[in-house]
Amino acid sequence: MTWTLDRYERLWIKRGDINILRNHALVVIMRIRNEELVIQDTLDHISKFADYICVYDDCSTDSTIDILKKHEKVFLIVENKKWRKGQDNRLLSETRHRGLLLNLANKYLNFDWCMCCDADERYFGDIRQFVTSDLNNKPAGVRIQLFDAYMTSGDDKAYRRGDKLEDFRNKFGPECRNILMLWKNKESVCYQGLDAREPSNIDEVAIQFYCQHYGKSLSYEHWEDTCNYYVKNFPWDPYGKKWNDRKGKALHSLSDFGNPLYTWGSELFTNKVTNF
Repeated sequence: MTWTLDRYERLWIKRGDINILRNHALVVIMRIRNEELVIQDTLDHISKFADYICVYDDCSTDSTIDILKKHEKVFLIVENKKWRKGQDNRLLSETRHRGLLLNLANKYLNFDWCMCCDADERYFGDIRQFVTSDLNNKPAGVRIQLFDAYMTSGDDKAYRRGDKLEDFRNKFGPECRNILMLWKNKESVCYQGLDAREPSNIDEVAIQFYCQHYGKSLSYEHWEDTCNYYVKNFPWDPYGKKWNDRKGKALHSLSDFGNPLYTWGSELFTNKVTNF
């Protein structure tokens, strides 16, 4: 499926000494909005394993764009100037933004692997070694094991710009989402449907690597903003009701699903829950 720029979207491409014609191991795509708090640390983290980063900025009103354009690994930015309200638009945007980035990345860069990242995630495992070693002995896609970080008593200070997000929180829920984030870059791979974090047309998928997700634990204020975002912009069932019930409950002693919390590492991975 081919997604194209519309009249409200502007394409920015890095100029200067860049290796456009060279074949690259890994290009990352990422959609964001108003992420000035974490984006510098995010870009630095992703740069450890990615050759270039392609970003969709969905109407940021803070300094996110300026930070993106200054980073050496950011190759391409789609700057959206029109916020599309309504549930249908939000669900479609989740898919379209990523699909558009994948199409544009393939238009301007040559690369073997693609990875879809979020600004509030940190990844564990030697991804660089994986994408630079023999391509023929690899699955078509990789599901990365994602765990939510939580604010707990004594560990609830707000994340501040300049902090390192990796290992920022002490406790994580055992609920594990195996998300298809990394895949061999083939013409058949695309984004389609609504609310798609994962691409389509990938078979032979393995589970590998780990991810700390901080969308629930940056600060009390961020928690409430997240709750309100899903309540206002997504269908009541399943998104709105779930997040409305979570308002005012940023501090946790158990996970959102009622399970014990664990420190990052073997104990967490041993007690992981996949059906929740």
